[in-house]
Amino acid sequence: MRHHILILVENLPVPFDRRVWQEAQALNDAGYEVSVICPTGRGHDKTYEVINGIHIYRHRLKEAVTAAGYMREYFLALVHQIRLSFRVRRRQRIDVIQACNPPDLLFMVAMIHKLLFGTYFVFDHHDLSPELYVSKFGRRDLFYRLLCFFEKQTFRMADASIATNETFRDIALARGGMPPDRVVVVKSYPEASRFRPTEAEQSLVVPGKHLIGYIGIMGEQDGVETLVRAFAEILHVRKRSDVNCLIIGDGPELDRLKAMTAALGLDGPLQFTGYLSGPPLLSHLSAFDVGIIPDPPGELNDKLSMNKVFEYMMLGLPIVQFNLPQATREAGNAALVVSEHSPQALADGILALIDDPERRKTMSVTGRAVAEREFRWTGEARRYLGAYNALFSRSLDVNDQRHYPAS
Repeated sequence: MRHHILILVENLPVPFDRRVWQEAQALNDAGYEVSVICPTGRGHDKTYEVINGIHIYRHRLKEAVTAAGYMREYFLALVHQIRLSFRVRRRQRIDVIQACNPPDLLFMVAMIHKLLFGTYFVFDHHDLSPELYVSKFGRRDLFYRLLCFFEKQTFRMADASIATNETFRDIALARGGMPPDRVVVVKSYPEASRFRPTEAEQSLVVPGKHLIGYIGIMGEQDGVETLVRAFAEILHVRKRSDVNCLIIGDGPELDRLKAMTAALGLDGPLQFTGYLSGPPLLSHLSAFDVGIIPDPPGELNDKLSMNKVFEYMMLGLPIVQFNLPQATREAGNAALVVSEHSPQALADGILALIDDPERRKTMSVTGRAVAEREFRWTGEARRYLGAYNALFSRSLDVNDQRHYPAS
């Protein structure tokens, strides 16, 4: 019988969550049986469906905006995930539960199955929950200490941990106390064959206009407000009418950002598309002249590997970003790094690239070359599957020792 892996996700639906969907497909292609529990949303509202042989169970959940609201959200999510995990188990025995944070509470679902059935637990470390809390709320109170506690318990419970970059691996070793041989780095690269430049969306190609843009989630910690204010600086203060801006994606800040755009008199030159995927996404991104990463420096963003970096570079887009150590290492010479965190400094960086086509071209070629050479999901998938092979190999060794004890 094939091993059965159950993946838990709380903050995004599947297959909208690209990393989780790639992991699920890699497991499925390798011969594992795969189930996923996640919330509804982003156009994925069926509470159960099977896509490409992967069983997806969804629960309804309202995204919170306050600290108390997050605790309610996470508690309700935990109840749903426990309930659905036993529904999954009624269909088929679960060999491994893989929990993708945030939050760092999903180890409790795995703990129940581990204690009752001997199920293994793999922690897929997507986010730094304590740093995320400080980024959102600016304090280190009881909730912060609880998050630190839950993070530590997650690592203690894990039989293996999947880190999104080397910084996360160091955290797993230092803060989590994980053995080095049980932590594997698997980066969130898009699939190269599906993420390539295409014909630009013609409605966005305006003679004499340069298009800057952003793709991603719009939460408070993502800094999209800084981009909106930087564009207001470009349009109203610098009096530049040769630049348009496009923001792709959605999130809890979207409505507020749209209202701000109207209040600043940016409607028209600045547009929001909402969520896009597939060919429409690629055609819109292919119209960009410059990709923007407005995320502010801080304890969280300094450590994150951002999908935007990989996506911009794979499309050959020069990048303007603030001084984020992890993103700067990954972007290398494909990025112009703005040292001061302000809308005015971001505007300076954007205009510096707009006014230097040769530099843009060099950055584009450099970024695309790095992406072609290094950003390969197939390699990451091998490392990911290797973590599972190692996990099951260890379990075989333990069983052998139980059957054949040393004399």
